[in-house]
Amino acid sequence: MAHTGTIRTGIGGWTFAPWRGTFYPKGVRQKDELHYASRQLATIEINGTYYGTQKPETFAKWAKDVPEGFVFSVKGNRFVTNRRVLTEGEESMERFLGSGITELGDHLGPLLWQFAPTKKFDPDDFGAFLSMLPQSRDGIALKHAVEVRHESFSSPEFVELASRHGAAIVYAEHLKYPEIADVTAPFVYARLQKGQDDIPTAYPAEALDLWGQRARRWAEGGTPDGLSYADPDRSAEVTARDVFVYFIHEGKVRAPQAALALQERCAT
Repeated sequence: MAHTGTIRTGIGGWTFAPWRGTFYPKGVRQKDELHYASRQLATIEINGTYYGTQKPETFAKWAKDVPEGFVFSVKGNRFVTNRRVLTEGEESMERFLGSGITELGDHLGPLLWQFAPTKKFDPDDFGAFLSMLPQSRDGIALKHAVEVRHESFSSPEFVELASRHGAAIVYAEHLKYPEIADVTAPFVYARLQKGQDDIPTAYPAEALDLWGQRARRWAEGGTPDGLSYADPDRSAEVTARDVFVYFIHEGKVRAPQAALALQERCAT
């Protein structure tokens, strides 16, 4: 069997009232929800860091609460990315990186940098931002993923720039924003945002089957068919890649069930 990367499926955050009784069994205390969720799923995207600064002891507590092999992704602070000139966010980036994220240790996965829908692609501006991203912190290697939400990023030049810096372009399945599936890093980061609360698994079975196939294809180093590529003529290196797939935004009530269903498909 060919070597493949690890596929992790997960959710955004773990504190959400509608999950109590639908995902969290009755009797699970709120303070124990991370402990429970991290034993059902292999990854969680921390979103609170986008809005405010956490403390080192908070990250350390989270790290102690999850099992071996569990990985957090951490959303970069909005004061870094919500800039007309991105290099002006360097001080905010240092504040975020120094807030204690490395306390997660082996549980630290990709850092997610999300940009406003109004932020347009400027090669010089975005290239300077990517150059600011450190490759390590406190002896821990860092992985970076960028989620862009303006159509101007759907260009081969952006793909080449991200690839040169080893940053993953987030594949964001969304009703409004561009979907860019080009593989540009040693890992793949997908955010699936078209779920529905009235479907028990947020996505219908046939859609989850398809995403399972796509996730396995990514993990094997390939590029799935049927997705939108900004540079369809480019061929990414065929090499095993870790894959992170999060169910976010729409269909959030059933996001844990979607992640579990996809996790089961990827394990077979």
